[in-house]
Amino acid sequence: MSDALTLPAEARERAGKGASRALRREGRVPAVVYGGKEDPLTVHVEEKELVRQLNTGHFMNSIVMIDVSGKQVRTLPKDVAFHPVTDRPLHADFLRLAKGATVEVAVPVVFVNEAASPGLKKGGVLNMVRHELDLICDADKIPAEIQIDVTGLEVGDSIHISHVALPEGSESAITDRDFTIATIVAPSALKAEEGDNEMKPEGEEGEQAETAEEEAGEEGESE
Repeated sequence: MSDALTLPAEARERAGKGASRALRREGRVPAVVYGGKEDPLTVHVEEKELVRQLNTGHFMNSIVMIDVSGKQVRTLPKDVAFHPVTDRPLHADFLRLAKGATVEVAVPVVFVNEAASPGLKKGGVLNMVRHELDLICDADKIPAEIQIDVTGLEVGDSIHISHVALPEGSESAITDRDFTIATIVAPSALKAEEGDNEMKPEGEEGEQAETAEEEAGEEGESE
């Protein structure tokens, strides 16, 4: 499970674009905590600390305790808006978590035991279709990552969600199909060679089709 983080915050007394711009000039980021059948809580946090926590790589699927004047609110980050040019954080949204709550999160996928995959040892390439899995988890059991073992996989093999043993308290948010997470594909040189071989029969079939059309045309003219 991702470690819980603590983010100091101060209550916002004023709302609106002007007040938000003033906060950003002071190195603060406006934020809101919502959900849990309570009124939204408007706060602002230090930009440097928010960026530091974002750079941990697991901020968006971690429990974040918003500390407002010593009172902590248990939350899950839901969105951080960034400036399109400078990439500075402009605003953050946090979902208030009630005790026993379940949440939907995107959890990174990590592949292990690549040396034990015959397909990869032959020069195959691990083609990652999904870098994250959308999971519904107990708020207290959000996994930091999902490890997928590729031991024994050959070129042409695929890994589907049904092949993954999810941690206790987690399930896939997508339930209507057995989606692909990754495949082991042939190396580029081999794929190119196979592509050339596949094109040859199609060319022959095209020539045969053209010959048949010509013969049919000759027959029609003779009639």
